[in-house]
Amino acid sequence: MNLEMQQKVQIVVPSYQRAEFRPATGSWDTFLMLWSFRPQARAFRYVGHKDVVTSVQFSPLGNLLASASRDRTIRLWIPDKRGKSSEFKAHTAPVRSVDFSADGQFLATASEDKSIKVWNMCRQRFLYSLYRHTHWVRCAKFSPDGRLIVSCSEDKTIKIWDTTNKQCVNNFSDFVGFANFVAFNPNGTCIASAGSDHTVKIWDIRVNKLLQHYQVHSGGVNCLSFHPSGNYLITASSDGTLKILDLLEGRLIYTLQGHTGPVFTVSFSKGGELFTSGGADAQINPKLDVIDLQTSTPPVVDILSFDSTTTTETTVRTLPDKGEEICGYFLNPSLMSSECSPTILKKKTEDISDLPSESQRSIPLAVTDALEHIMEQLNVLTQVGWHVSRLEVRCTKSWLQQAAELAEQGGYFPS
Repeated sequence: MNLEMQQKVQIVVPSYQRAEFRPATGSWDTFLMLWSFRPQARAFRYVGHKDVVTSVQFSPLGNLLASASRDRTIRLWIPDKRGKSSEFKAHTAPVRSVDFSADGQFLATASEDKSIKVWNMCRQRFLYSLYRHTHWVRCAKFSPDGRLIVSCSEDKTIKIWDTTNKQCVNNFSDFVGFANFVAFNPNGTCIASAGSDHTVKIWDIRVNKLLQHYQVHSGGVNCLSFHPSGNYLITASSDGTLKILDLLEGRLIYTLQGHTGPVFTVSFSKGGELFTSGGADAQINPKLDVIDLQTSTPPVVDILSFDSTTTTETTVRTLPDKGEEICGYFLNPSLMSSECSPTILKKKTEDISDLPSESQRSIPLAVTDALEHIMEQLNVLTQVGWHVSRLEVRCTKSWLQQAAELAEQGGYFPS
């Protein structure tokens, strides 16, 4: 199926929902889109980011959707028609990627502020930063077991980080170009990099050795995705093509054409039977039927992120003691990942101060302006009503005084 955006904008990154094949996409139009392949189903457009959406990923169970943006924020969404979200603020520059750990407990984010940050999803709190890159960090990914993080940067290095001691344990350098994207293979023994120098490289991190080097594209390689079997790799390039590599035989087996411009992203589904790609032609391929979302069914349903809360790096929270309720530490309890067991209950009432104040809530600027205007008008009306009430009281007192004086004089006062 080919899904075409209403706005002619670049689709940045797709991600698949685990329960069904519902791709989510982020774009230069600042929206997240959640699509459906079912007939007559609705497509949801999530409104909340204020700049380009650079990365999107579902949690392992598909019950949460994380997004990164050039507005320097990360958002965590519930992918349904209500679209509740929490906003994470810690980076000081555009955020380039988001990635869930395989157990859904942690989220890694990479930014142009040269850092990688790791977040706890159960408590929705910032944990720590990784600093060693000297230029923009374009991508950060967890290993399948969650013990390592791989990152790539425009400083022309790929770094491996230990999530236990928060140290850089390995470093791969390339003096020709930098990696746009990097990922672990399914068993976590190798990493693949998508290079701005048109190359794809496979490294064995156990022996720090370059295993395979492919130069099959005529443009920069922007993204890649391992097949769940680990035997194949699909790549997306600015030359407008997708390539499928057989890693067992070490050769190119398919070239896929269909996009009419640079291809920025590609991703296999969890089972490996499908993949999606997105690019500057504002389409998600492979192509079948074009759907005009403005005039045809299914309609696009706009979902505004009104019920959102904010977490920042400077937010200080002590971890709950054993036996205390984890839910109490959620900025938006409805976003608690199902990977976080809700069986630990009975949070102490004196710890309610850990919850965010109303001033921490994030409300869209347009809504804030409208509410302020309404409050100003109500204030004016209240003041007018108060002055009218005072005038009525004064008139009544004056009327009664005159009536009393005339009554004493035996006169007549009209009603």
